[in-house]
Amino acid sequence: MAGQRSEAEEPLYIKVNPKDNIAIVVNKRGLPEGTVFPCGLKLLQQVPQGHKVALTDIAQDEGIIRYGEVIGYAMRSIKRGSWIEETMVRLPKPPGLEDLPIASAVPEALPPLEEYTFEGYLNKDGTVGTKNILGITTSVQCVAGVLHYAVKKIKEELLPRYPNVEDVIALTHTYGCGVAIDAPDAIIPIRTIQNIALNPNFGGELLVIGLGCEKLLPERLVPDKDSGRIITLQENHGFIPMVNMIMTMAEERLDRLNRRKRITCPASALVVGLQCGGSDAFSGITANPAVGYAADLLVRAGATVMFSEVTEVRDAIHLLTQRAVNEAVGRALIREMQWYDDYLQNGRVDRSANPTPGNKKGGLANIVEKSLGSIVKSGTSPIVGVLSPGERAVGKGLLFAATPASDFVCGTLQLASGINVQVFTTGRGTPYGLAAAPVIKVSTRNALAEQWHDLIDLNAGTIATGEATIEEVGWELFRLILDIASGRKKTWADHWGLHNDLALFNPAPVT
Repeated sequence: MAGQRSEAEEPLYIKVNPKDNIAIVVNKRGLPEGTVFPCGLKLLQQVPQGHKVALTDIAQDEGIIRYGEVIGYAMRSIKRGSWIEETMVRLPKPPGLEDLPIASAVPEALPPLEEYTFEGYLNKDGTVGTKNILGITTSVQCVAGVLHYAVKKIKEELLPRYPNVEDVIALTHTYGCGVAIDAPDAIIPIRTIQNIALNPNFGGELLVIGLGCEKLLPERLVPDKDSGRIITLQENHGFIPMVNMIMTMAEERLDRLNRRKRITCPASALVVGLQCGGSDAFSGITANPAVGYAADLLVRAGATVMFSEVTEVRDAIHLLTQRAVNEAVGRALIREMQWYDDYLQNGRVDRSANPTPGNKKGGLANIVEKSLGSIVKSGTSPIVGVLSPGERAVGKGLLFAATPASDFVCGTLQLASGINVQVFTTGRGTPYGLAAAPVIKVSTRNALAEQWHDLIDLNAGTIATGEATIEEVGWELFRLILDIASGRKKTWADHWGLHNDLALFNPAPVT
């Protein structure tokens, strides 16, 4: 870091690795041409906040290095002090998947953290909820309108009688009919719907609303094939009887859920999903490293932690396979990368479709730079397991849960994998939230935390300005996770009721 005082006093940049030949401008409004840093570096152009400045002369075709890794090659010669914007960076080839190091640098386990607890809802299957919610799932989009109508009445007429139940939500989606139900990849949306209904925050009270003629039979969504958990609308005589049936069966479940009480549970019962959205150049140096530190604390406490987003892992996969705890886990990581490579190729696109325009405006030149900053969320623990999209997590420790990078699709798949809390980092800002699990939003910049003071739950921007360390913010996040999981504090998204719709990942054909 070029300085430790406030950005109003002097220009600041951050250089992450001694090998780096670029740095990131910290100052909130960027810096004008002619600015001289304490080290003597002089800017040859105005450089926006979060964007890259050349620390040395970089020849055409020479590697541009950030995080100690080549993020691209110079399209033309770049002078020291120049603003390096995205058109000056040529995307390198992705790491090959054939000869990656596997389990070659497995980190040693850190000392366990004991006696950390939270107040949660213990389920019969041993999982623990951080919320007490009635979730009503659907087998087909056709029934969504009826269910939404019924849920509105349930909230108005029934829910006030059951004060220990926090909410009633409709688990709707666009799947169920008009789809190639037996296609190999159809397993992804089907198991996602199945497993979302089993999320620990729903307390095991499964209720499925079906139509009666859909391809995805409601029975496939009920693990015990109990028809008493299914309402088929085509068997009812009129709209009001449909709604009344839903309300009657919902009230039975509300009564059981209302008897549940929070009890003290070990931190090992947490299942925490990690995600980023609206990323910027600060993501990899403030919020994501702090989340990574908190992830290590959670693993040390015995919890389950999952990171995701294949396209934001693919270009850094060579740094992850060596952390795989064994050969099988390393091969599973490679399997998910190859599956997604093939998926993109079949769609006639490649990984350059990511990042977004907003990511680029925030200083990220390409997917390589974005990936290197994204994987920092995973911390330093060994990777002990890999989940295919929509699979339910089993076991403790750090997992890779394969998902697309889309915020809404990733969140939906992580719910299916069993998260009871999600941590979401953002540099550009997003009001994203999930009704089924609390989403803790961590900002990468002070400016965003100030701008969105009633949407951001934790500010990691203080790391960039030297006001806090990664360790300090990591511990703050760890404690906040315990408070949110216990219901002692509420995320801003839950406070305002900002909850995004479920978005299934369906790579199978639609007929």
